[in-house]
Amino acid sequence: MAQTIITLCTCPDKETAEKIARLLVADKLAACVNILPNITSIYSWQGQIETADEHLLMIKSPQTNYQTIETAIRSHHPYELPEIIAVPIERGLPEYINWINSCHASK
Repeated sequence: MAQTIITLCTCPDKETAEKIARLLVADKLAACVNILPNITSIYSWQGQIETADEHLLMIKSPQTNYQTIETAIRSHHPYELPEIIAVPIERGLPEYINWINSCHASK
């Protein structure tokens, strides 16, 4: 079975989150992107403790699409340093994992 990942990315607002999510699904880079609204992020940035209200993308895709997903996010994300973190899916409903892996970037 091909490796499947969830890539996490925070966005500053709903419009940015939806723009990136739609781009990734339309370009067949991700099978599905969930947008979790209204999360609060507390983080250290340039020596200061910052707080931001954000939207979290949960991007489900084949691992082979990761580099193209990262490039697409960086091209459309307003942050200087966007959060882009991929974690492997260790287990899941086989039919669902197969569906995710049926999604391939156009070459």
